[in-house]
Amino acid sequence: MKNLAVIFALLFTLTATNFVQAQDADAISKYFNKYVEDERFTVVYISGKMFDMFGRMELDLEDQEIDAVMEVVKELKGLRILVAEEDVAGLYEEATSTISTKEYEVLMKIRSADGENVQFLVKDSGDTINELLLLVGGEDEFVLMSFVGNIDLSKIGQLAKAFEDGDDDDNDENNK
Repeated sequence: MKNLAVIFALLFTLTATNFVQAQDADAISKYFNKYVEDERFTVVYISGKMFDMFGRMELDLEDQEIDAVMEVVKELKGLRILVAEEDVAGLYEEATSTISTKEYEVLMKIRSADGENVQFLVKDSGDTINELLLLVGGEDEFVLMSFVGNIDLSKIGQLAKAFEDGDDDDNDENNK
C-alpha cells in the first residue's frame, strides 16, 4: 500500500510539473499573467483540444484555403489573447520591452501612418515555429495573441499559397 501511495505521489508531482511547464510555455503566461484576471482586459483562451477537434472535423468543402488552414490548426496546442482599450501605449511599450528578444525573433514589424504598431514574433526550433506572437498597439487598442504549437513553416507556405490562389480565382471571376 505504501508503494502505491509513493507511485501516486510521484505521478501527481510529474503531472503537476508538466502542467506548470506547459502553462509557462507561452509569452502571456511568462510575461503578462498578471493581466489575465484584470477586468480591464478581454481574455480569450482556446485549448489544444479545441484545435484538435477542428482538425478532425470532416468538412466536405472542396476549398484549398480551408484545407490549408486545417493543416495548420490541427498542430496548435493553444491560443491565448489579451485585449485592452485602456493605457494602450503603456501596455505596448511594456510588451516590447518585456518580451525577450533572445527567446523571440522579430519576424515582421509594421508601423502605419495613424500610429498603429504591429509586430509578429516567433520562438522556433529549426523549421518549426513553437510560438507565434502577434502584438498590436494602436491609438485605442492593445492586442497580444499567442499561438502555441508546432507550426511547420512549409505548411505556412502552403497556407499563404492557398490564399494567394484563392485571390487569383476571385480576381478571375471579377474580370468576367
